[in-house]
Amino acid sequence: MDREGAVGPHRVPWSFAAPAVLLYGAVLLGPSLAGAAYAFTDWDGLTAPRWTGLANFREFLGEPEGAGVLARTLVLVLLYVVGVNAAGLGLALALNRTLRTRGLLRALFFVPAVVSPLVVAYIWKFVLDADGPLNAGLEAAGLGALARPWLGEPGTALGGIVLVMVWQFSGYHMLLYLAGLQGIQAELREAAAVDGGGPWRVFRHVTLPLLRPVLIIGAALSMITSFMVFDQVMALTGGGPSGGTDTLGTYVYKQAFVTGRYGYSAAVALLLVAVVFLAALPQLRALRRGTG
Repeated sequence: MDREGAVGPHRVPWSFAAPAVLLYGAVLLGPSLAGAAYAFTDWDGLTAPRWTGLANFREFLGEPEGAGVLARTLVLVLLYVVGVNAAGLGLALALNRTLRTRGLLRALFFVPAVVSPLVVAYIWKFVLDADGPLNAGLEAAGLGALARPWLGEPGTALGGIVLVMVWQFSGYHMLLYLAGLQGIQAELREAAAVDGGGPWRVFRHVTLPLLRPVLIIGAALSMITSFMVFDQVMALTGGGPSGGTDTLGTYVYKQAFVTGRYGYSAAVALLLVAVVFLAALPQLRALRRGTG
């Protein structure tokens, strides 16, 4: 038994962790649980919430608007995950060689990742504007027929958002893959090359399998980023044209703070958390199998 007034050795770690645990519970865990409870109510943020069970979830999944938002989010996630990981891996392979300027090039490609997404989005909004430099360049090159308001047409607006996101974060994924490439023993690639393997065969049968854990991590990180995207969509298109670029993140915001449907918004946010968890679960299992 501890001496009176003294703290036992097994209690010391908890005494240090208690302030952080209390702060975490008050600021993050408590509001999150409250939000999950509001998902099952009809609440406008002012009057008392009214219990409605699963009505909010049925409305979102049953209405064309909700299904459209979910479909657009999945398309954006697919395009972004493939695009940013392909670009990051390509940059890593290109800059994993003996180049005199590779340090400078690595820094230049990584810089956009540390810039605020809002700043990047406003720069690209200017570039992609109907009167912006991109259309001016196309017209100057005799390709004026291709000029268009890239962020104002339903057929190109979502692709423009993905383009901006890939441009900003491909340098971050480049660093992930560079770390993975530098962890592969050069002797393995050299032995494969001596056995007659060309660059593509060496990459496919040696480099790519050994990069599998990094590929899984890169895919998981990019998937979570794209599911939670908000800043870029709001700054580039505001969800337009006609809601054509609304994703789950912007839809939750608009339902809560524009239409005042806090209960419905909480239900969609809860669905977003569940979708992210279910999508990340297979990748975590694959990573565990790969490192086990």
